[in-house]
Amino acid sequence: MSGSPDATGTGAETTAEETSRSTGGAAPPAAPPPRGPWWRRVLVDTRPLRQTAYRRLFVGQSVSFIGYQITAVAVPVQMYAITDSSFWVGMLGLAALVPLILFGLWGGAVADAIDRRTLLLISSAVVWGATGALVVQAVLGLNSTWLLLGLTAVQSGAFAVSGPTRSAIIPRLVPREQVASANTLNFTASNFGTVIGPLLAGLLLARWSYAVAYAVDAVLFTVALYAAVRLPHLAPTGERVSPGLRAVGQGLAFIILKPVLLMSFAVDIIAMVFAMPRALFPQVANEWYGGPGAVGWLYAAIAIGSVLAGLSSGWIGRVRRQGLALTLAVIGWGTAVAAAGLARQLWLVVVLLALAGAADLVSAVYRQTILQVYAPDEMRGRMQGVFMVVVAGGPRLGDLRAGATESWFGPTVSWVGGGLLCVVLVVLLTLAVPKLIKYDGAP
Repeated sequence: MSGSPDATGTGAETTAEETSRSTGGAAPPAAPPPRGPWWRRVLVDTRPLRQTAYRRLFVGQSVSFIGYQITAVAVPVQMYAITDSSFWVGMLGLAALVPLILFGLWGGAVADAIDRRTLLLISSAVVWGATGALVVQAVLGLNSTWLLLGLTAVQSGAFAVSGPTRSAIIPRLVPREQVASANTLNFTASNFGTVIGPLLAGLLLARWSYAVAYAVDAVLFTVALYAAVRLPHLAPTGERVSPGLRAVGQGLAFIILKPVLLMSFAVDIIAMVFAMPRALFPQVANEWYGGPGAVGWLYAAIAIGSVLAGLSSGWIGRVRRQGLALTLAVIGWGTAVAAAGLARQLWLVVVLLALAGAADLVSAVYRQTILQVYAPDEMRGRMQGVFMVVVAGGPRLGDLRAGATESWFGPTVSWVGGGLLCVVLVVLLTLAVPKLIKYDGAP
């Protein structure tokens, strides 16, 4: 799906959805599922990368996310260096969460009202500008607590708009049967960035400075800006909406009235709130695994499992019972997390958390795919906005739950009990509302 650039330099690629409309609504032709040697059916499905516009978007997101993770490490380290206080480091989370919720919901409504390429360009430029401001404050040695909080909030708010917009674009760039594969590629790349970014951040901060770390992020993010510039125009289809509170309410009502979507969000919230043990990692690294040297492995283990699952995900796009697969993946997540809480050898807990990460990758792909395919295009922006809020807010609530229950019952009960409770609640919920496990991937 390549094309020569048009007069504005933005490219003239034909999107999958535009092809569908031009052929009377029929699905655009897609390459058949990979066949041949067994490894082609096992390894990650790369067919979506044949679509030029999606390939640019994927590369831009993959490269820029590494930089985003570098900044995600550098800002808390700088804040602690300025204040010598974990309280102020925690305030960074609050500064990021509030705009993430507000702009995630509003940004999704805007993505359903205006050209999504334009919105992605604007929000990405704001993220890039905030990163540039981080470079400047580090070079000047301002050491301002409130400036770091403010720039974190700006970055988070802009990211809350660009993230849903980028996700809502994907079904317009690839054939519907390749949406799951495209999401798998995206999540695998993001998890790879979650592993590589912090490692690079540690190297940059140890050998150079905060300014260099932020500058690397700014340079890497230019790839995402280029990808957004080269996207075709993506005007809204269907009924036009006004991006206000009414549009946000319509999106939330759409989810509430669709049991499949509501359940997909519910099981994700259960998984993150009850079975996310990361708030316990610093404590158990010292008490169970011999010291702070283990904490890096604990934080990296889930992402490592997700990356390995993504690289061996050729089967994901061929599963039709996506609701059942999502449910089983969440149950697998909770079970693996509970088992990891009983392990006292570092290698074993890393393996079990990696298994949990693999299950989380599968559940994330199917949640995203169900959301993108089940909702009509005029609702996709708002659906992705809610998805962003749940994905970002759930783990933070999970941190609060893990820390609170640890103070009452100790780390083992908090960790293991949370994983087991996740499994029990998901099973009970899906038995009470079975529409999710019956969902077969139909729009």
